[in-house]
Amino acid sequence: MKAGSGLAQGRVAEPGLAREAVRAAMQRAELEHPQAVLLYLSADFADDPQPALTAAARAAGCLQVAGCTAAGVFTEQDWVLDAPAAAALVLGDGVDLRPARRGDGDVVAELTLAAPNALDMAWLATGGRRFGGVSGDATGQGPYSVWSGGRVRDDGHCELDLAGASLRVGVSQGVRPLSRPVPVERVQGHDLQALGGIEALASLARELPLSLRAPERMPTHLIMAGLPYGEREHAVEEGRFHLLPVVAANPADKSVTVAGQLAPGMDLFWALRQPQAAEHDMDLMLARLAGERADPPAFALMFPCMGRGPYFYGGEDRDILALKRRFPGMPCAGFYGNGEIAHLDGGNRLLQYSVVLALGDAHV
Repeated sequence: MKAGSGLAQGRVAEPGLAREAVRAAMQRAELEHPQAVLLYLSADFADDPQPALTAAARAAGCLQVAGCTAAGVFTEQDWVLDAPAAAALVLGDGVDLRPARRGDGDVVAELTLAAPNALDMAWLATGGRRFGGVSGDATGQGPYSVWSGGRVRDDGHCELDLAGASLRVGVSQGVRPLSRPVPVERVQGHDLQALGGIEALASLARELPLSLRAPERMPTHLIMAGLPYGEREHAVEEGRFHLLPVVAANPADKSVTVAGQLAPGMDLFWALRQPQAAEHDMDLMLARLAGERADPPAFALMFPCMGRGPYFYGGEDRDILALKRRFPGMPCAGFYGNGEIAHLDGGNRLLQYSVVLALGDAHV
């Protein structure tokens, strides 16, 4: 198996950037004829990405070009936001992209890409063990596109198998738990009213610093409600939980509004999105994946949330840096999206503020 990445940036969104990124990736992979290309383009290409796809396919000499437009793109070499750019990963010597298989009970991990306006939760729930991301920016708006086979997809999504490779897939949700899980007691709609024997707002406030306990001071954009799954013991430590964003703190009825459905009897804990916690969680996830196989991976596909990139980390992407520390020299390509897709708790899920990572290995 051979793989290589390439990144090209310019002042104008022109097809030459895609061609340049693919050629750089081919040179690093020492491949004259790749079997597949993953190509991610910045939002500057969103209105008409087809000329760039054609340029990439011609540079690679293959039609298996898949990817999407996104708010930002990156490789292991660097990341680009707010400028026209193309990131490419080329694969060859026995690895290619094929339409995902159906109907045979296959549980092979499926690379899944979707535009925001094409995200269908019923479709997402079907299929194999999905991993991937949703193109778009923080608002979920814009003319974002998805492509496979070198052509823009009219349905706005694609699902592909990386034939010839085995994949290790991990998720970093990157939060610092503020409390231990306790049972939910009362819920009305999306408003959590009581848990663990006290009112929800009081439960949250007591876990925050004194200066942030007043409802108008709570950093709700950083607070999450965690829902453990599987064996209760060590679920939080092992990352076995779903996260729901906190929408509002309501002093009138002392409730907390969350972006999801809750029910009495569920366990819930409070958590905080924090750069140091996210970096630590990324390191733990990489260590778990590294422990699954002795040989180093040949390539990586990485899907971080827009809320988890350089803006969150103060001007540098510490998730990419962690990947480079763990697997130096390994080619990687990805994009900053508006949602991450992963198989958790027995089903395909749409995540927020997370990183989904797939490490590709040669079949043994």
